[in-house]
Amino acid sequence: MDLDFTPDELAFQAEVRAFLAERLSPRLREAAANTPSVFVEPDITREWQAELHAKGWLATLWPREFGGPGWTPVQKYLFEKECADAGAPALPVQGLKLVGPVICKFGTPAQQARFLPRILSGEDYWCQGYSEPGAGSDLASLACRAERRGDKYVINGTKIWTTHAHHANWIFALVRTDASARKQDGISFLLIPMDQPGITVSPIVSIANDHELNQTFFDNAETGVENLIGAEGQGWTIAKYLLENERGGSCAAPFLLAELGRIERAARDVPADHGGTMRDDPHFAQRLAQLRLEAEAFEITELRILADLAKGRPAGPQTSLIKLVGANLRQAVDTLAVDLYGYEAMQLPTARPLYGNAAPEPIGSREAQLALPSWLNDRAWTIFGGSDEVQKTIIAKQVLGL
Repeated sequence: MDLDFTPDELAFQAEVRAFLAERLSPRLREAAANTPSVFVEPDITREWQAELHAKGWLATLWPREFGGPGWTPVQKYLFEKECADAGAPALPVQGLKLVGPVICKFGTPAQQARFLPRILSGEDYWCQGYSEPGAGSDLASLACRAERRGDKYVINGTKIWTTHAHHANWIFALVRTDASARKQDGISFLLIPMDQPGITVSPIVSIANDHELNQTFFDNAETGVENLIGAEGQGWTIAKYLLENERGGSCAAPFLLAELGRIERAARDVPADHGGTMRDDPHFAQRLAQLRLEAEAFEITELRILADLAKGRPAGPQTSLIKLVGANLRQAVDTLAVDLYGYEAMQLPTARPLYGNAAPEPIGSREAQLALPSWLNDRAWTIFGGSDEVQKTIIAKQVLGL
Protein backbone atom coordinates (compact mmCIF):
# COMPACT_ATOMS: atom_id res chain seq x y z
CA MET A 1 0.00 0.00 0.00
CA ASP A 2 1.46 3.34 -1.10
CA LEU A 3 1.50 5.72 1.87
CA ASP A 4 2.65 8.81 -0.03
CA PHE A 5 -0.16 11.31 -0.61
CA THR A 6 -0.76 12.60 -4.14
CA PRO A 7 -0.99 16.33 -4.89
CA ASP A 8 -4.80 15.98 -5.15
CA GLU A 9 -4.94 14.30 -1.76
CA LEU A 10 -2.81 17.00 -0.18
CA ALA A 11 -5.08 19.63 -1.74
CA PHE A 12 -8.09 17.86 -0.25
CA GLN A 13 -6.41 17.83 3.16
CA ALA A 14 -5.81 21.56 2.90
CA GLU A 15 -9.46 22.09 1.94
CA VAL A 16 -10.64 20.13 5.00
CA ARG A 17 -8.28 22.05 7.27
CA ALA A 18 -9.55 25.39 5.93
CA PHE A 19 -13.17 24.31 6.33
CA LEU A 20 -12.60 23.29 9.94
CA ALA A 21 -10.85 26.57 10.72
CA GLU A 22 -13.84 28.48 9.33
CA ARG A 23 -16.86 26.39 10.40
CA LEU A 24 -15.84 24.55 13.60
CA SER A 25 -16.78 27.10 16.24
CA PRO A 26 -14.90 27.58 19.53
CA ARG A 27 -18.09 26.54 21.36
CA LEU A 28 -18.18 23.19 19.56
CA ARG A 29 -14.47 22.63 20.17
CA GLU A 30 -14.89 23.35 23.87
CA ALA A 31 -17.95 21.11 24.19
CA ALA A 32 -16.24 18.21 22.40
CA ALA A 33 -13.07 18.56 24.48
CA ASN A 34 -15.03 18.65 27.76
CA THR A 35 -17.34 15.70 27.19
CA PRO A 36 -16.20 12.64 29.18
CA SER A 37 -18.97 10.30 27.99
CA VAL A 38 -18.65 8.00 24.99
CA PHE A 39 -21.36 9.87 23.04
CA VAL A 40 -21.62 13.65 22.69
CA GLU A 41 -24.96 15.24 23.55
CA PRO A 42 -27.39 15.82 20.63
CA ASP A 43 -27.28 19.62 20.87
CA ILE A 44 -23.57 19.47 20.02
CA THR A 45 -23.67 16.70 17.44
CA ARG A 46 -26.67 18.13 15.59
CA GLU A 47 -25.03 21.53 15.19
CA TRP A 48 -21.88 19.98 13.76
CA GLN A 49 -23.90 17.52 11.67
CA ALA A 50 -25.74 20.44 10.05
CA GLU A 51 -22.43 22.05 9.06
CA LEU A 52 -21.14 18.85 7.47
CA HIS A 53 -24.46 18.09 5.78
CA ALA A 54 -24.50 21.51 4.15
CA LYS A 55 -20.99 20.85 2.86
CA GLY A 56 -21.85 17.33 1.62
CA TRP A 57 -19.28 15.74 3.92
CA LEU A 58 -21.49 13.87 6.35
CA ALA A 59 -22.24 10.19 5.67
CA THR A 60 -18.75 9.00 4.81
CA LEU A 61 -19.74 5.29 4.84
CA TRP A 62 -22.68 5.74 2.45
CA PRO A 63 -22.57 5.33 -1.33
CA ARG A 64 -22.67 8.57 -3.28
CA GLU A 65 -26.14 7.82 -4.68
CA PHE A 66 -27.58 7.93 -1.16
CA GLY A 67 -25.85 11.12 -0.06
CA GLY A 68 -22.32 9.99 0.76
CA PRO A 69 -19.39 12.12 -0.42
CA GLY A 70 -17.91 9.35 -2.57
CA TRP A 71 -14.50 9.65 -0.98
CA THR A 72 -11.58 7.31 -1.39
CA PRO A 73 -10.21 5.61 1.75
CA VAL A 74 -7.36 8.14 1.81
CA GLN A 75 -9.77 11.07 1.70
CA LYS A 76 -11.84 9.55 4.49
CA TYR A 77 -8.70 9.05 6.57
CA LEU A 78 -7.49 12.61 5.94
CA PHE A 79 -10.89 13.99 6.90
CA GLU A 80 -10.98 11.98 10.16
CA LYS A 81 -7.41 12.98 10.95
CA GLU A 82 -8.06 16.69 10.46
CA CYS A 83 -11.28 16.48 12.52
CA ALA A 84 -9.37 14.73 15.31
CA ASP A 85 -6.57 17.29 15.29
CA ALA A 86 -9.07 20.16 15.27
CA GLY A 87 -11.11 18.70 18.15
CA ALA A 88 -14.38 18.30 16.24
CA PRO A 89 -17.33 16.63 18.03
CA ALA A 90 -18.22 13.02 17.32
CA LEU A 91 -21.29 12.47 15.15
CA PRO A 92 -24.44 10.42 15.93
CA VAL A 93 -23.20 6.89 15.36
CA GLN A 94 -26.47 4.99 15.43
CA GLY A 95 -27.99 6.75 12.44
CA LEU A 96 -25.04 7.68 10.26
CA LYS A 97 -22.77 4.70 10.83
CA LEU A 98 -25.04 1.83 11.87
CA VAL A 99 -28.60 1.85 10.55
CA GLY A 100 -27.84 4.16 7.61
CA PRO A 101 -25.50 1.73 5.82
CA VAL A 102 -27.96 -1.10 6.59
CA ILE A 103 -30.79 0.79 4.88
CA CYS A 104 -28.48 1.61 1.96
CA LYS A 105 -27.68 -2.10 1.46
CA PHE A 106 -30.81 -3.99 2.54
CA GLY A 107 -33.60 -1.39 2.44
CA THR A 108 -36.24 -1.07 -0.25
CA PRO A 109 -36.29 2.05 -2.44
CA ALA A 110 -39.24 3.30 -0.40
CA GLN A 111 -37.35 2.81 2.88
CA GLN A 112 -34.27 4.50 1.47
CA ALA A 113 -36.31 7.47 0.26
CA ARG A 114 -38.11 7.79 3.59
CA PHE A 115 -35.33 7.33 6.13
CA LEU A 116 -31.97 8.27 4.62
CA PRO A 117 -32.66 11.98 3.99
CA ARG A 118 -33.99 12.35 7.55
CA ILE A 119 -30.86 10.76 8.98
CA LEU A 120 -28.72 13.20 7.03
CA SER A 121 -30.76 16.22 8.07
CA GLY A 122 -30.87 15.18 11.72
CA GLU A 123 -34.69 15.12 11.75
CA ASP A 124 -34.52 11.49 12.89
CA TYR A 125 -32.30 10.57 15.83
CA TRP A 126 -31.75 6.83 16.25
CA CYS A 127 -30.95 4.38 19.02
CA GLN A 128 -30.05 0.71 18.81
CA GLY A 129 -32.06 -2.19 20.26
CA TYR A 130 -29.74 -5.20 20.31
CA SER A 131 -28.73 -6.32 23.83
CA GLU A 132 -31.20 -7.63 26.40
CA PRO A 133 -30.75 -8.51 30.09
CA GLY A 134 -30.35 -12.17 29.11
CA ALA A 135 -28.80 -11.68 25.68
CA GLY A 136 -25.66 -9.58 25.55
CA SER A 137 -22.60 -11.37 24.24
CA ASP A 138 -24.93 -14.26 23.33
CA LEU A 139 -27.08 -11.96 21.23
CA ALA A 140 -28.78 -14.82 19.36
CA SER A 141 -30.60 -15.71 22.60
CA LEU A 142 -32.66 -12.51 22.46
CA ALA A 143 -36.29 -12.87 23.52
CA CYS A 144 -37.92 -9.56 22.55
CA ARG A 145 -40.64 -10.69 20.18
CA ALA A 146 -42.58 -9.17 17.31
CA GLU A 147 -45.87 -10.70 16.19
CA ARG A 148 -47.33 -9.77 12.84
CA ARG A 149 -50.97 -8.72 13.02
CA GLY A 150 -52.26 -7.60 9.65
CA ASP A 151 -50.22 -4.64 8.45
CA LYS A 152 -48.43 -4.16 11.80
CA TYR A 153 -45.91 -5.84 14.04
CA VAL A 154 -46.69 -5.82 17.76
CA ILE A 155 -43.52 -5.80 19.90
CA ASN A 156 -43.16 -7.02 23.49
CA GLY A 157 -40.01 -7.36 25.56
CA THR A 158 -37.08 -5.22 26.60
CA LYS A 159 -33.73 -3.94 25.36
CA ILE A 160 -30.88 -2.72 27.53
CA TRP A 161 -27.91 -0.36 27.09
CA THR A 162 -29.97 1.59 24.54
CA THR A 163 -27.68 4.58 24.16
CA HIS A 164 -29.52 7.91 23.84
CA ALA A 165 -32.95 6.24 23.74
CA HIS A 166 -34.16 9.22 25.78
CA HIS A 167 -33.27 11.46 22.83
CA ALA A 168 -34.26 9.17 19.95
CA ASN A 169 -37.44 9.19 17.91
CA TRP A 170 -36.62 5.86 16.17
CA ILE A 171 -35.02 2.60 17.28
CA PHE A 172 -33.68 -0.17 15.05
CA ALA A 173 -34.10 -3.47 16.83
CA LEU A 174 -33.46 -7.17 16.52
CA VAL A 175 -36.65 -9.01 17.41
CA ARG A 176 -37.77 -12.62 17.42
CA THR A 177 -40.44 -13.24 14.79
CA ASP A 178 -40.26 -17.07 14.80
CA ALA A 179 -39.79 -18.87 18.11
CA SER A 180 -39.80 -22.31 16.47
CA ALA A 181 -36.80 -21.73 14.17
CA ARG A 182 -33.13 -22.12 15.05
CA LYS A 183 -32.39 -19.12 17.26
CA GLN A 184 -30.37 -17.20 14.64
CA ASP A 185 -32.98 -17.94 11.94
CA GLY A 186 -35.94 -16.59 13.90
CA ILE A 187 -34.61 -13.02 14.21
CA SER A 188 -35.75 -10.03 12.15
CA PHE A 189 -34.59 -6.40 11.84
CA LEU A 190 -37.31 -3.83 12.56
CA LEU A 191 -37.47 -0.03 12.58
CA ILE A 192 -39.77 1.15 15.38
CA PRO A 193 -40.99 4.68 16.19
CA MET A 194 -40.17 5.64 19.78
CA ASP A 195 -42.92 8.21 20.24
CA GLN A 196 -45.82 5.90 21.15
CA PRO A 197 -47.58 4.77 24.34
CA GLY A 198 -46.19 1.23 24.28
CA ILE A 199 -42.55 2.26 24.84
CA THR A 200 -41.01 3.20 28.19
CA VAL A 201 -37.41 4.40 28.57
CA SER A 202 -35.78 3.92 31.98
CA PRO A 203 -32.44 5.71 32.56
CA ILE A 204 -29.19 3.95 33.51
CA VAL A 205 -26.72 6.46 34.99
CA SER A 206 -23.06 5.50 34.68
CA ILE A 207 -20.61 5.33 37.56
CA ALA A 208 -19.20 8.63 36.22
CA ASN A 209 -22.69 10.17 36.60
CA ASP A 210 -23.38 10.45 32.88
CA HIS A 211 -26.79 9.53 31.44
CA GLU A 212 -26.36 8.05 28.00
CA LEU A 213 -27.63 4.51 28.62
CA ASN A 214 -31.17 3.23 29.20
CA GLN A 215 -33.36 0.17 29.42
CA THR A 216 -36.23 0.29 26.94
CA PHE A 217 -39.47 -1.62 27.50
CA PHE A 218 -41.96 -2.58 24.76
CA ASP A 219 -45.55 -3.28 25.84
CA ASN A 220 -47.63 -3.93 22.74
CA ALA A 221 -45.64 -1.29 20.85
CA GLU A 222 -46.34 -1.20 17.13
CA THR A 223 -44.62 -0.58 13.83
CA GLY A 224 -45.80 -1.01 10.25
CA VAL A 225 -44.78 -4.06 8.23
CA GLU A 226 -43.20 -1.61 5.78
CA ASN A 227 -40.55 -1.00 8.47
CA LEU A 228 -39.15 -4.53 8.26
CA ILE A 229 -35.65 -4.39 6.76
CA GLY A 230 -34.98 -7.36 4.51
CA ALA A 231 -37.09 -10.45 4.99
CA GLU A 232 -38.37 -12.08 8.15
CA GLY A 233 -35.60 -14.24 9.56
CA GLN A 234 -32.84 -12.22 7.85
CA GLY A 235 -32.09 -10.15 10.94
CA TRP A 236 -29.03 -12.12 12.01
CA THR A 237 -27.35 -11.62 8.62
CA ILE A 238 -28.14 -7.90 8.73
CA ALA A 239 -26.93 -7.66 12.34
CA LYS A 240 -23.55 -9.15 11.42
CA TYR A 241 -23.17 -6.64 8.59
CA LEU A 242 -23.99 -3.78 10.96
CA LEU A 243 -21.57 -5.00 13.62
CA GLU A 244 -18.75 -5.29 11.08
CA ASN A 245 -19.32 -1.61 10.21
CA GLU A 246 -19.48 -0.68 13.89
CA ARG A 247 -16.23 -2.48 14.67
CA GLY A 248 -14.16 -1.55 11.65
CA GLY A 249 -15.80 1.04 9.43
CA SER A 250 -14.22 4.06 11.05
CA CYS A 251 -10.91 5.77 11.68
CA ALA A 252 -10.28 5.58 15.42
CA ALA A 253 -6.49 5.85 15.26
CA PRO A 254 -6.36 9.58 14.35
CA PHE A 255 -8.41 10.39 17.46
CA LEU A 256 -6.17 8.26 19.67
CA LEU A 257 -3.08 9.91 18.20
CA ALA A 258 -4.61 13.35 18.70
CA GLU A 259 -5.35 12.54 22.33
CA LEU A 260 -1.80 11.33 22.86
CA GLY A 261 -0.61 14.63 21.40
CA ARG A 262 -2.75 16.53 23.91
CA ILE A 263 -1.37 14.44 26.76
CA GLU A 264 2.18 15.08 25.59
CA ARG A 265 1.60 18.83 25.46
CA ALA A 266 -0.04 18.84 28.89
CA ALA A 267 2.91 16.93 30.35
CA ARG A 268 5.12 20.00 29.74
CA ASP A 269 3.26 21.83 32.52
CA VAL A 270 2.48 19.06 35.03
CA PRO A 271 5.11 18.94 37.81
CA ALA A 272 6.88 15.63 38.41
CA ASP A 273 7.65 14.30 41.89
CA HIS A 274 11.40 14.41 41.31
CA GLY A 275 11.38 17.97 39.97
CA GLY A 276 10.88 19.23 36.46
CA THR A 277 7.76 18.23 34.56
CA MET A 278 6.17 14.91 33.63
CA ARG A 279 7.50 15.34 30.11
CA ASP A 280 10.98 14.78 31.57
CA ASP A 281 9.99 11.70 33.57
CA PRO A 282 11.63 8.71 31.79
CA HIS A 283 8.97 6.18 32.80
CA PHE A 284 6.12 8.42 31.63
CA ALA A 285 7.98 9.21 28.38
CA GLN A 286 8.50 5.49 27.73
CA ARG A 287 4.80 4.73 28.21
CA LEU A 288 3.80 7.62 25.96
CA ALA A 289 6.18 6.50 23.21
CA GLN A 290 4.98 2.90 23.43
CA LEU A 291 1.35 3.93 23.07
CA ARG A 292 2.16 6.20 20.16
CA LEU A 293 3.89 3.34 18.32
CA GLU A 294 0.92 1.05 18.96
CA ALA A 295 -1.54 3.70 17.76
CA GLU A 296 0.47 4.26 14.57
CA ALA A 297 0.52 0.52 13.84
CA PHE A 298 -3.22 0.43 14.52
CA GLU A 299 -3.66 3.28 12.05
CA ILE A 300 -2.07 1.24 9.25
CA THR A 301 -4.46 -1.65 9.94
CA GLU A 302 -7.46 0.69 9.73
CA LEU A 303 -6.22 2.06 6.42
CA ARG A 304 -5.94 -1.47 5.02
CA ILE A 305 -9.57 -2.21 5.94
CA LEU A 306 -10.74 1.07 4.43
CA ALA A 307 -8.88 0.18 1.24
CA ASP A 308 -10.67 -3.20 1.14
CA LEU A 309 -14.05 -1.53 1.64
CA ALA A 310 -13.33 0.87 -1.22
CA LYS A 311 -12.71 -2.11 -3.52
CA GLY A 312 -16.10 -3.55 -2.67
CA ARG A 313 -14.82 -6.25 -0.35
CA PRO A 314 -16.83 -6.91 2.81
CA ALA A 315 -15.35 -5.62 6.06
CA GLY A 316 -15.18 -9.20 7.31
CA PRO A 317 -13.83 -10.68 10.53
CA GLN A 318 -10.69 -8.54 10.49
CA THR A 319 -12.88 -5.78 11.92
CA SER A 320 -12.79 -7.74 15.18
CA LEU A 321 -9.06 -6.97 15.29
CA ILE A 322 -9.89 -3.27 15.00
CA LYS A 323 -12.48 -3.47 17.76
CA LEU A 324 -10.20 -5.46 20.08
CA VAL A 325 -7.04 -3.42 19.61
CA GLY A 326 -8.75 -0.03 19.41
CA ALA A 327 -10.80 -0.51 22.59
CA ASN A 328 -7.80 -1.59 24.64
CA LEU A 329 -5.64 1.21 23.25
CA ARG A 330 -8.30 3.74 24.19
CA GLN A 331 -8.36 2.47 27.76
CA ALA A 332 -4.57 2.56 27.94
CA VAL A 333 -4.60 6.21 26.81
CA ASP A 334 -7.19 6.98 29.50
CA THR A 335 -4.98 5.35 32.12
CA LEU A 336 -1.99 7.40 31.01
CA ALA A 337 -4.05 10.60 31.38
CA VAL A 338 -5.14 9.65 34.92
CA ASP A 339 -1.54 8.89 35.87
CA LEU A 340 -0.37 12.17 34.36
CA TYR A 341 -2.63 14.34 36.52
CA GLY A 342 -2.21 12.29 39.69
CA TYR A 343 -4.22 13.62 42.64
CA GLU A 344 -6.07 16.18 40.51
CA ALA A 345 -7.34 13.34 38.30
CA MET A 346 -9.21 11.82 41.25
CA GLN A 347 -11.99 14.44 41.19
CA LEU A 348 -15.35 13.11 39.98
CA PRO A 349 -17.71 16.01 39.24
CA THR A 350 -21.39 15.09 39.35
CA ALA A 351 -22.74 18.13 37.51
CA ARG A 352 -23.21 18.08 33.74
CA PRO A 353 -22.32 19.42 31.29
CA LEU A 354 -18.64 20.12 31.90
CA TYR A 355 -18.64 22.81 29.20
CA GLY A 356 -20.28 26.21 29.02
CA ASN A 357 -20.85 28.87 31.66
CA ALA A 358 -22.56 26.50 34.10
CA ALA A 359 -19.70 23.97 34.18
CA PRO A 360 -18.31 23.30 37.68
CA GLU A 361 -14.90 24.74 38.49
CA PRO A 362 -12.13 22.13 38.21
CA ILE A 363 -9.50 21.30 40.78
CA GLY A 364 -6.45 22.25 38.77
CA SER A 365 -7.08 22.07 35.04
CA ARG A 366 -10.18 21.18 33.05
CA GLU A 367 -8.21 18.31 31.52
CA ALA A 368 -7.54 16.90 34.96
CA GLN A 369 -11.25 17.18 35.79
CA LEU A 370 -12.11 15.06 32.74
CA ALA A 371 -9.55 12.32 33.37
CA LEU A 372 -11.44 10.10 35.81
CA PRO A 373 -14.95 10.39 34.28
CA SER A 374 -13.45 9.56 30.88
CA TRP A 375 -11.56 6.60 32.35
CA LEU A 376 -14.73 5.25 33.99
CA ASN A 377 -16.99 5.74 30.96
CA ASP A 378 -14.48 4.22 28.57
CA ARG A 379 -14.50 0.91 30.46
CA ALA A 380 -17.46 0.21 28.16
CA TRP A 381 -15.29 0.14 25.02
CA THR A 382 -14.20 -3.45 25.69
CA ILE A 383 -17.85 -4.51 26.14
CA PHE A 384 -20.15 -2.75 23.66
CA GLY A 385 -20.20 -3.83 20.02
CA GLY A 386 -19.06 -7.26 21.21
CA SER A 387 -16.84 -7.83 24.23
CA ASP A 388 -13.12 -8.61 24.04
CA GLU A 389 -13.92 -12.28 24.58
CA VAL A 390 -16.33 -12.29 21.63
CA GLN A 391 -13.75 -10.59 19.38
CA LYS A 392 -11.06 -13.10 20.36
CA THR A 393 -13.40 -15.98 19.54
CA ILE A 394 -14.18 -14.50 16.10
CA ILE A 395 -10.47 -13.95 15.40
CA ALA A 396 -9.62 -17.49 16.50
CA LYS A 397 -12.30 -19.11 14.33
CA GLN A 398 -12.53 -16.91 11.26
CA VAL A 399 -9.05 -15.37 10.96
CA LEU A 400 -6.75 -17.99 12.46
CA GLY A 401 -8.92 -21.01 11.58
CA LEU A 402 -8.61 -22.55 15.03
